[in-house]
Amino acid sequence: MKAMVLNRISRLPEEKNPLSLVDLPVPVPEDEEVLVKVSACGVCHTELDEIEGRIPPPQFPIVLGHQIVGSIVGMGESVGKLKIGDRVGIGWIHSACGRCGFCLKGDDNLCEQFQATGRDAHGGYAEYTVVREGFAFKIPDAFTDIEAAPLLCAGAIGYRSLRLTGLKDGDNLGLIGFGASAHLVIQMTQHKYPHSKIFVFARSEGERTFARELGAFWAGDIEDAPPEKLHSAIDTTPAWKPIVEGLKNLEKGGRLVINAIRKEEIDKEALLALDYPGHLWLEKEIKSVANVAKRDIGEFLELAAKIPIKPEVQEYGLEDANKALVELKERKIRGAKVLRI
Repeated sequence: MKAMVLNRISRLPEEKNPLSLVDLPVPVPEDEEVLVKVSACGVCHTELDEIEGRIPPPQFPIVLGHQIVGSIVGMGESVGKLKIGDRVGIGWIHSACGRCGFCLKGDDNLCEQFQATGRDAHGGYAEYTVVREGFAFKIPDAFTDIEAAPLLCAGAIGYRSLRLTGLKDGDNLGLIGFGASAHLVIQMTQHKYPHSKIFVFARSEGERTFARELGAFWAGDIEDAPPEKLHSAIDTTPAWKPIVEGLKNLEKGGRLVINAIRKEEIDKEALLALDYPGHLWLEKEIKSVANVAKRDIGEFLELAAKIPIKPEVQEYGLEDANKALVELKERKIRGAKVLRI
């Protein structure tokens, strides 16, 4: 099978081709696994973190990609719920122990044995992949393969982030950064909290315009002051300064949720600007999002089909994965980037 593999840590955009196109054997599904013929795979900022070494894979070479859509073409003997021909999706959560306290209460994203698709196990930048049956999710008929791909991470992690804000209908929500995840969050917020105003903070005028097109009440630069205080905010940027700016814009008792596995290089100037009375006092909170749980993906796919959410997508061929990654690094973004396999 054809696959794009990462062989070493690289630096983007200086390295224009961090991934190599190779031929690999088609994986053989084990007892509880399904073999998926991949048709689409989303491109995520987390792949940049892997490539640049902020969350390096434990071994090389590795096939990246964790927003996978395809059809089941093979299975192990113990697979019971899914069948050949089912269209399924695979997200960042590739496996967890299923026995610990976190798994038993639905927070398998916090499991000590959490394994990530495209980091700890081969992902979807390839023609085939395997996963345990319990971590493959049926794709609603409302979505094409290309539309469904970004829902599996950008959408699911956005769904978890929105839930962790504790937002109530009528509260003001800030979205800091406006890429693949935030452009889906704005759509689910409008559905779940129709009386809430959405304020978008983005460096790119193109992203701000896109946010307004999707119904944002206000859109400005990262450092701009919104016309109203925010009850909650979600940060999806790779930088530190937007966190400090976001805290400044929170209402008393507000919560900032950081939707990122890692931040890029420490910005000492931004951190030194953190002022306790101005940014944290009066019961403001910071909460991080760790990975994504199985229930997030399952619940979000149902919600997305009900709304229905329609992602804005830019398509690339598998062999153009490097181009998509470099554009993502350079913030050439409108919605989500998806590889058609």
